[in-house]
Amino acid sequence: MLLVTATDVTVWIISALLALGIGWSKYAKWKIRDKLVCDLAAMDRERREKMLSRMSPDLAMEAREELMRRFNIF
Repeated sequence: MLLVTATDVTVWIISALLALGIGWSKYAKWKIRDKLVCDLAAMDRERREKMLSRMSPDLAMEAREELMRRFNIF
């Protein structure tokens, strides 16, 4: 006979909320980066380079890679 206690239900609810929160934050991060790359692709080369030089090196490299992959820019 299966017994489900209140503790079990609480743990499952907390786990589900954590999973939703992690998934939502990853989706939001992806959406923001996608918008950034699209905005960079629409800029002229000098302005794009100026914006990329102001970013952190890791973020700038990721944006450059995405521009090359999706838009064949650079």
